[in-house]
Amino acid sequence: MQDTYQRDRLLHLGLLAGMFLIIHTVYTAYIRPRAESWVDEQRAAIAADPNHVPTGSFFVIIKDYEQETAIITAFWALSLSMMKMALVRRQRKPLEDGAIRVPAGIRVLPEDVREWTRQLENLPDGQRGLILPRIMGRALKRFGETRDVQDASTTVHDLAESEMGRLDSELAPVRFAVWAIPAIGFVGTVRGIGHALRGAQLAFQGDTSAVTGGLGISFNSTFVALTLSIVVMYVLHEVQLSQERLVLDAEQYVDEHLIQHLQAT
Repeated sequence: MQDTYQRDRLLHLGLLAGMFLIIHTVYTAYIRPRAESWVDEQRAAIAADPNHVPTGSFFVIIKDYEQETAIITAFWALSLSMMKMALVRRQRKPLEDGAIRVPAGIRVLPEDVREWTRQLENLPDGQRGLILPRIMGRALKRFGETRDVQDASTTVHDLAESEMGRLDSELAPVRFAVWAIPAIGFVGTVRGIGHALRGAQLAFQGDTSAVTGGLGISFNSTFVALTLSIVVMYVLHEVQLSQERLVLDAEQYVDEHLIQHLQAT
């Protein structure tokens, strides 16, 4: 189990590092140069025509470091979420195939447990560790030990709850991202306000560029962070819903295709 945690941690950190390299390269090579070019163009237009009204620019909105950090964190969280969704689809495959079950009309006695357990053990390596075979295997083992159908049913329910908790705990990095993105935006807000206050003296002399620039940092970082947090939060709830449905469907499947076929005597 510890090896699994270490492997997941390294995978998460490696994915975060990859996102940083890709997005930072895009910012350095494309986004910030485009934003600076837009600013220069608008300054030249205002110098030529004092009544010129600047147009908006998406690159200016996302050019600052806080927005870059929020975007890196959001893409990292979305990538982790997509990985979890892919795992859920893989876990659902045995449920949809319906191959792992006791045929209709067959009764499973305590003496038959070993035979049915062997069928689960003979599954391919990639399927033995899935939720459905593990719940079925634990139920069969409990039934063989106690010869009590109710004990087997209780075991299925307890294991399903345990799996629900495990899957939920694996979403901790995504939940961290949901918290971190607005916090990053707040950092940008504070930095922008501080920058505007430092330029207040120049504003009294007629130069408002420092004040407007600081307020731009503040508003843009807040806007980007809140928008990204809404998107990531929605994806997180979708992943959590898919995981809960997976476990509930697996519990119902085992009850219908195994527990109802068990017979103590």
